[in-house]
Amino acid sequence: MEAQMAEHRWYEEFEALKKIVLSTHLTEETKWGCACFTYNGQNVVLIHGFKEYCALLFFKGSLMQDPEEILVQQTKNVQAGRQLRFTGLAEIKKQAKTIKAYVEEAIRVEKSGAKVEFKDTSDFPMADEFLQKLDEHPALAEAFYALTPGRQRGYLLHFSSAKQAKTRESRVEKCMPQILAGKGLDD
Repeated sequence: MEAQMAEHRWYEEFEALKKIVLSTHLTEETKWGCACFTYNGQNVVLIHGFKEYCALLFFKGSLMQDPEEILVQQTKNVQAGRQLRFTGLAEIKKQAKTIKAYVEEAIRVEKSGAKVEFKDTSDFPMADEFLQKLDEHPALAEAFYALTPGRQRGYLLHFSSAKQAKTRESRVEKCMPQILAGKGLDD
């Protein structure tokens, strides 16, 4: 529903971005409720909207050249993706050549076969409160380590982002059934 509202809000901007991206001969698909553009079946760029801006999300943006220094890392925990953000149609029209150049750079990166080297899950901080629960409940530890690395990181970031021990403890307690069920934080 949120993606549909964002698409309605940014309709003209999305259409302008699609026109630019499709001029590079990528294939358009719909993934995660968004227009996603692929090269040989590999995700290259996605168009998505937020309350304050719409964006092109480059899946391997961290590997791209950024001569204009306009790529944005959404949060400090995003390892691969980078965004080009826009607040209106006039901005997109003004930057059309630059946008196309960045899409072409993303295609070059994909064609090169370059891979983003992700931090290992063990490189992320593990809240003491969660460590204690893992020690106390072997089934929880087994279930947690059976999750995909991305799901593990999601929990670790969720737990460690709380400033107070009581909040971390509450988050761990609340998430234990989900972990035991083999599900990620947002599943």
